[in-house]
Amino acid sequence: MEDLSKNNKLYVGLIFDLIGMASYIFPFIDIVWAPLSAYLMIRLYRGNVGKIGGLMSFLEEAIPGMDFFPSFTLTWCYVYLLNREKSI
Repeated sequence: MEDLSKNNKLYVGLIFDLIGMASYIFPFIDIVWAPLSAYLMIRLYRGNVGKIGGLMSFLEEAIPGMDFFPSFTLTWCYVYLLNREKSI
């Protein structure tokens, strides 16, 4: 997944964040989604960004009530908007 374009990573991240927020309707989804979201974050962003993002994504999904935090979208913003000198 690292070879996706910048825009495609944003679209995929938005979809993943929506899946995570679906646990407000289907609470049982977090049992599967928490570790899967961490794995997908690590695959989507390499290096320390992916590892830290994966940990944050796992915690955000595993802790009840924290699903409003769009971890994939915020990681994309960090990589492509805040950390521009390394992402270009």
